[in-house]
Amino acid sequence: MTTQKSRPVSVYLPVALMAFQSISGLCGGIGLVLDPSGEALQMPITWLEGSPFNDYLIPGLILLIVLGFIPLIVLFGLWRQSHWSWFGALFVGVALLIWIGVEILIIGYHSQPPLQFIYGSVGVIILVFTLMPTVRKFYE
Repeated sequence: MTTQKSRPVSVYLPVALMAFQSISGLCGGIGLVLDPSGEALQMPITWLEGSPFNDYLIPGLILLIVLGFIPLIVLFGLWRQSHWSWFGALFVGVALLIWIGVEILIIGYHSQPPLQFIYGSVGVIILVFTLMPTVRKFYE
């Protein structure tokens, strides 16, 4: 018989944010892959001027895989209390901050809609809560 550890309250926010990030990454990535012009997501192709990308296909694939599928896998790991999922949550938090940082470098900061601020905040919150001692101990 296995003993189920009591889930601390501090574990629920990273789980919820991982679900949010996964859904967002999957939807955004699919949207950009299906319409690499970015028009469907109201992202002007002019934002990519001076970048290594001619359209949003490659960024869409990266978004779909790194910030869509990987968070989905990590979400299931977090929920099942898999030991590796704690590191996975750290990876997603760091990847999200890198994504936002590179995005701002390439297309600039856009405050309307405030998606860069929102997703940057999600990345920070994932990292802060994942590094909390109660969360780390829960996934040992």
